[in-house]
Amino acid sequence: MTDETKKHGPDDVVDINFAAQAAADAAVEAETPAEADPIDVLRAENADLRDKYLRLAAEMDNLRRRTERDVKDAKSYSVAGFARDMLAVSDNLRRALDAIPADAREGGDAGLTALAEGVEMTERSMLAALERHGVRKLDPMGEKFDPNFHQAMFEVPNPEIASNTVVQVVQAGYVIGERVLRPAMVGVSKGGPKAPAGEANAAQA
Repeated sequence: MTDETKKHGPDDVVDINFAAQAAADAAVEAETPAEADPIDVLRAENADLRDKYLRLAAEMDNLRRRTERDVKDAKSYSVAGFARDMLAVSDNLRRALDAIPADAREGGDAGLTALAEGVEMTERSMLAALERHGVRKLDPMGEKFDPNFHQAMFEVPNPEIASNTVVQVVQAGYVIGERVLRPAMVGVSKGGPKAPAGEANAAQA
């Protein structure tokens, strides 16, 4: 066997094949990502679960607050419709009293006087009952007109009173809690000096 045959013999071919296979395996291993550390996986899962828990806790807290607010509003304003109807009855009682002529009441008719006093007592009792349930009467006379609580029915020219001041109350207004049950129907001044921009509404403060 010559030196030339030794250089290119079968054994050398096998060695070359093994070397090529080893190189291919090394390339595959280099491309395959290393297996993740179990501790890192657990930490990621823990962080994800903690984030979900915090979000759920925040949602439950918001739901609890909304529920408490809804229950409070239901307690405060559940009588609003009934109270509004009772105000109409109170208005009729007041109209009945106003319909009695002043000279007739002063005439000394015992029956008429007793009737008028009974109607007045009924009116006061009804308004007191409404007040116990959070219904409050508005008294805007002399205050700056507020469209949130007042309804302007007419204007009264008066250069001596600041414009937009309530100078007459046609029908009393009422609120229940922070909500308007019925706006006060009022007459407002016109033509006087403008009220200061920062003037506060004493009744609504």
